[in-house]
This record gives sequence, C-alpha cells and structure tokens, in this order.
Amino acid sequence: MKRLLTRIARLAGSALILVAGLVLAPATLAQDSFQFGVIGHSFGANPDEEILRKALADSDADNLAFVVVNGIKANNEPCSDALYSARRDLIKQAENGVIVSLAASDWIGCRNRNVSVAIERLNRLRDLFFADEFSFGGTRLPLLRQSITPKFRSFAENARWEFGNVLFATINIPSSNNHFVQDGGRNSEFEDRLIANRDWLQRLFSQATQKKLDGIVLFSDGNPLAQPSQRPFLLRGQRDGYAEMRQRITTLAATFRGKVLVVHGENLKDESNEHIVWRRNLGNLGVASGWSKLVVDSKVPALFLLSNATKASAPAP
Repeated sequence: MKRLLTRIARLAGSALILVAGLVLAPATLAQDSFQFGVIGHSFGANPDEEILRKALADSDADNLAFVVVNGIKANNEPCSDALYSARRDLIKQAENGVIVSLAASDWIGCRNRNVSVAIERLNRLRDLFFADEFSFGGTRLPLLRQSITPKFRSFAENARWEFGNVLFATINIPSSNNHFVQDGGRNSEFEDRLIANRDWLQRLFSQATQKKLDGIVLFSDGNPLAQPSQRPFLLRGQRDGYAEMRQRITTLAATFRGKVLVVHGENLKDESNEHIVWRRNLGNLGVASGWSKLVVDSKVPALFLLSNATKASAPAP
C-alpha cells in the first residue's frame, strides 16, 4: 500500500487514479507538460536480461507518465515460452506503466530445426503480452487495441492511449525490412499486417484530428521513414518493405494540424540517435540503445523534446 500511495503522489494529475491496485477511472488530462520513457533495444546483441532490468529500474526512479519497451529479447536468445514469460514477469514488476512494442528479434528469426516458426511465435507473443486492456506495471494505463475491430482481431500488439493532449500508439513495423520475404508466395503475414497497419494509421490520425489533439507519437521497431538510400540491403535488389508505411505516414502527417513523432529502434546510415530530426511537422527519433526520456511541452513549438533538449533540432518551416 505504501508503494501504491507513493506512485499516486508522483503521478498526481495523471491519467489514472489507483486505489488498492485497481483502476477507478481515467481523469480528464490537461497537462501542459509531462515526460515519458522509451527503452531502446539495448540488449539486441546481449542475452543478459540485467540490461533490461537496469533500464526499467532507472526509469522507475524518474517521474514518468509511462514507459514504452521496444523488444523483449535478443536475436541470439531462445524463442521459448519460458523466456517470453520471464520477460513478461520482469516487465510486470515495473513501477511505471509499461507498454511493449514488438521488435523483429522477438519473433522473426525464430526457428525450430531450421524451419521458421516466426508466425507461431508472433501469435504466442500476442497471447502473452497483449491479451489485457491495460499496460503492465504499477500504473495501469488503459489501452485500446486494434483487435477490438473484428476484421483485425489478431493485431492486439497495435495499441493506443492518450496522455495530455497527445495520442500515443504502437504499430508492428519490425526491422529486417518489415518482414518482407524475398521468396515469392511467402508474404501472407507481411501483406495482412500491411492492410492492418494502414487501417490502424488511418484510425489514429482520424481520432487525433477529430479531438484536435496537439500531437501523435508512433512507436515501432523498424524505421518506416528512412529513405531507400539508407538501407544497404536494397542495393542487392530487395524490395523496400517500408515503402507503403512511409508513404502513408507522410501523407497523413501532411494534413494533420499538430506534430507527429515516429520513435523507432533502428540506427541507420546518416541517422543520429542524439536528437529528433524534423521535416516540417514530422519528427524521426531512433532510440537503439539504452533508455531515453522525452518531454512533451505544449509551450514549446516542437512539442516533443529529448530531456537533453539542447540537442533537439527545431522543426523545419
């Protein structure tokens, strides 16, 4: 109870009021300024879960509205139920509200005797991490999942929530070329997810426009905004698996009155993880290592800044 009361005091005026660990009701949010955290895929080449544990502990020590975790395991770790469950239990222990955003390393490379089990593992992750309508952690943020739409009931990993006057959302756009498979006839997962993501983006921007929100933040693993010249694999003649998402996000952002920020887990050629790169009202931020704290401040023209705001670039006119 003492821990719970501490959390209530730290998040006074936040989205939720918690009593005995239960969500009573969302409060009307009118914060002009708040902070949230993003844990990048810092353990992508390291199987030691202590890195994730430390990032969660460090972010717990700060006064954050919520934390988004990009990916739950490294490429070289097993795709077992035991590991998935252990990482879920670790994330549940966080004091902040925690939302998981899937990474390619969580499922795309999973194999059983050299046979891909990526789709089966993706579905298992959906069962373990996205069956609830609330975030993990001590602060239970209510989430709206794309799976509430019957046509897209499989896509529970796509979730949205509001805080302040901003709409936040996860969208399953993995690195590894958005899981586009070069071999013909093997792209049903990619194609189905592409349709779902198009619908999801349309709904997000329609919701934010209707409510006259100040901004939208999209969390993904891959960077849908990177140009083909930044992706070395395209030199080998592969199709750009991000082309449709890049076009859709760019088009929707162009007609949105507020700011749009894409936060992803890739560190590509000619990109920097030290600041937000703005093109008009569309921002791009890679958080491929460690955890980052971002500030939302309605009094600042850019709206979104890293906590080391001196390195955040201003939006282009």
